Amino acid sequence: MPKSENVQLVESLYAAFAQGNIPAVLEEFAPDIEWQQAENTPYTTAGPVRGRQAVLDSIFSRLAEDWDGFTVTPREYMDAGGTVIALGRYSGTHRRTGRQIYAQFAHLWDMRGGKVARYRQYTDTLQIAEAFGTVTRAAAASAPAH
Repeated sequence: MPKSENVQLVESLYAAFAQGNIPAVLEEFAPDIEWQQAENTPYTTAGPVRGRQAVLDSIFSRLAEDWDGFTVTPREYMDAGGTVIALGRYSGTHRRTGRQIYAQFAHLWDMRGGKVARYRQYTDTLQIAEAFGTVTRAAAASAPAH
């Protein structure tokens, strides 16, 4: 079965990101994009990040500062009509701590008018926190459940 335009667009975003072509990525975002990071990551804000420039400043620029060899490798795409789900892994080495990640992710890309209107991230936040040196598995295991 041929891939939908939405899946093709999302695939092109990952390819452009892998090549470091951030302007091409941002161009495919709606001007008022809503970007929601997974809860409890160093990039999480009080609410969604809104707008292309805010995504560049709050997310993409910080990723470039924090990581060596950071990659986003999608392995599977699911077409859910106006939403594309991408499953894959992050990898990279944190610059300050030298710790590596190989973390699973699920990304939900909601489309509007041929552009990305909303992005939602789900990932292994413990692994990211460990790479930043802000938590250890032992400390996380002893934390009270909510």
